Amino acid sequence: MDRATGDVLGAVGPRLRALRRDRGITLADLAATTGVSESTLSRLESGQRRATLELLLPLARIYDVPLDDLVGAPRTGDPRIHLKPISRFGMTFVPLCRRPGGVHAFKMIIPGRPEPLEPTPQTHEGFEWLYVLDGRLRLVLGERDLALPPGEAAEFDTSLPHWLGSADGAAVELLILFGLQGVRAHVRSGPHP
Repeated sequence: MDRATGDVLGAVGPRLRALRRDRGITLADLAATTGVSESTLSRLESGQRRATLELLLPLARIYDVPLDDLVGAPRTGDPRIHLKPISRFGMTFVPLCRRPGGVHAFKMIIPGRPEPLEPTPQTHEGFEWLYVLDGRLRLVLGERDLALPPGEAAEFDTSLPHWLGSADGAAVELLILFGLQGVRAHVRSGPHP
């Protein structure tokens, strides 16, 4: 085995451990979900067991990441990024990064509607930072009901009931950075000393 291949394979275990911890999943929970024994998962994460497709495929499915990202395989061939949009709650989310764990970036598109939607605030773990690219965003955050024009940003703890929609019925495009609880985006507006 050449050195480059050995380096890629050697980094798989720590990458899997970091991903599991970032997601807040225990080895016991992961074993129950994947059907892979807890001891095998532990040995895989510690580098005492070599990664195989049989072990990695269920992990990629559970973590919802491409297999290439799980193993950190070097990119080859076509350099273009092929983004796969996700449709949820009548909106489109385009993932802008593919690395597991940490802060995730999305472009979010809220379609225009002739009739405004009634807000249905939701909560979940995490912290969100958003920036309005186009359109006017209606952000219901707890008891507050805000309209944000293009160029405005907001950040909030997602354990607070929140809802995003169009403020005027037209389509809205946003950039969203989302992290698990305690992971926040740090934005600087000027030179850093």
